[in-house]
Amino acid sequence: LFKPTLTTGDQVFRPTREGALSYFVGGNPKYPNDGGFALKGWRESKIENAAIFLHGETATTTGNVILTDKAGNVTKVDKTWTFLKDADGNLRIMAHHSSL
Repeated sequence: LFKPTLTTGDQVFRPTREGALSYFVGGNPKYPNDGGFALKGWRESKIENAAIFLHGETATTTGNVILTDKAGNVTKVDKTWTFLKDADGNLRIMAHHSSL
């Protein structure tokens, strides 16, 4: 489940890998408004967790992500992420919600 920060209209929620990947790298004609969030030239990112909840093989965090762009402008994003430890011990993102 993926609700990225800078999306609007009918494509706010991204339930597929294809939709999530398009948000980060753009270039997918199915998502014409995606410019590639990861390609914006971010200079720095910092995660500030306000709370972490651990339960079995899952962890949920809430807090902020502070992003600095190449011009030095700072954007503070509210976020909630849920992770799952899979059978191989890898952490997988189960849910991602972020907003300004």
